[in-house]
Amino acid sequence: MEYILVLDFGGSESQPIARLVRDCSVYCEIAPFDTDVTSIRRTDLKGVILAGTPIAEIDWAIAVESVRSLAGLGVPILAVGDGFESMLDELGGEVVKLAKSEPSQTEDTLLEQGTLFQNFRAGKVAWISSLSTTVLRDFLVQACGCSQDWTMEAFARFAIEDIRKQVGSGRAICGLSGGIDSSVAAVLMQKAIGDRLTCIYVDHGFMRKGETEQVLNTFRKGYDIDLVHVDARERFLSKLKGVSDPEEKRKIIGHEFVRVFEEEARKIGDAKYLVQGTLYTDVIESGTKQAAVIKSHHNVGGLPEDLNLELVEPLRQLFKDEVRQLAVELGLPDEIAWRHPFPGPGLAVRVMGEVTQEKLDLLREADAIAMEEIRRAGLYRKIWQAFVILTDTRTVGMRNEARTYEYAAAIRAVNSSDGMTAEWVPMPYGVLDRISSRIMAEVPGINRVVYDISSKPPATIEWE
Repeated sequence: MEYILVLDFGGSESQPIARLVRDCSVYCEIAPFDTDVTSIRRTDLKGVILAGTPIAEIDWAIAVESVRSLAGLGVPILAVGDGFESMLDELGGEVVKLAKSEPSQTEDTLLEQGTLFQNFRAGKVAWISSLSTTVLRDFLVQACGCSQDWTMEAFARFAIEDIRKQVGSGRAICGLSGGIDSSVAAVLMQKAIGDRLTCIYVDHGFMRKGETEQVLNTFRKGYDIDLVHVDARERFLSKLKGVSDPEEKRKIIGHEFVRVFEEEARKIGDAKYLVQGTLYTDVIESGTKQAAVIKSHHNVGGLPEDLNLELVEPLRQLFKDEVRQLAVELGLPDEIAWRHPFPGPGLAVRVMGEVTQEKLDLLREADAIAMEEIRRAGLYRKIWQAFVILTDTRTVGMRNEARTYEYAAAIRAVNSSDGMTAEWVPMPYGVLDRISSRIMAEVPGINRVVYDISSKPPATIEWE
């Protein structure tokens, strides 16, 4: 499969550029700037993009020699950003400077004609101060000769082939949460190995209204997947009795999930593979030489090593938006393909304070009303994540002409590209009014609704 290599020189530009490349239907990968040239897969390499902001912490001599070595690969190279100008000066005649901050009239004409890179010679380094989709597409097609055949249909074929090569005649298990990542991974696996896949759905009791039934129905009937449903609701709730600290909640739920999954996995004695919905952002965030570790990802909660299961990660090349495209390609229902991000501990971290069955029931009803009104207004797909929080605060109110002392609920809606930062959504007042009015009228136990207008940072998306 042909690809473009994006070399990360620091900063935050590499990932957005990689996403732009894929938006042009060209596959790409990100690697540190000082990657050993001999380790680069040359057969399908079509070009290299230098991205980021070279800074003092980078060894200048190594960076220059790295670019010089890349030129020896015989593929076009594009350096993006003002930070590269002085560094590339050291390469002299090996660099073609296409544009300063203000493109010339000639360059504008070439861009319009799509011929800016038409005569660009492989092995040269083109430098440009800023990147547009037009410039990028011209580089990919004119200079690199990319066929622009990166589609989710093509990816699905490659992924299924790779799974069959890795798993062979073996059996695999998959921890299915109902979220888009594990769901898409499960469907790909089923298409690849059929009934040699067993999915385990651990019902911890913290899913939203109707979600468990939807997951079971979708995968058992829609995809004929062997699905083990573990009803562990009472087990999880009892472990959380008296616990109100958010971090302790998460640890208890994570630990218990591992225990339950381990117990069920051992019952499938001949399974040798464990499927995880690891994404490309997980791979990037888990640490490169130029990007500090943001967080370590353990999609199934850090399973014991003595399970001796080999990981299968069919989505590790994809960004989140590509997983959604793949979900649609595979025919997954909208409820899964467009499902908003949902935390592993579920509603347990959207119930403030101690988690009780009463609070969970109140939150389920309130959240269902909010999502129904958001969908009715045509906003669900326009919002990255929306949900309701049941606070641990009780307020005085009136119901049926009598005084009440009930819970306050909060509505949260944010837009984000990757969850690292987020902006609150200015929800239309009419939608907020309908949500608030319905919750207070239809959910006895909640007598006040507030709207969270905090962005991340300094706030986080979830309250716990």
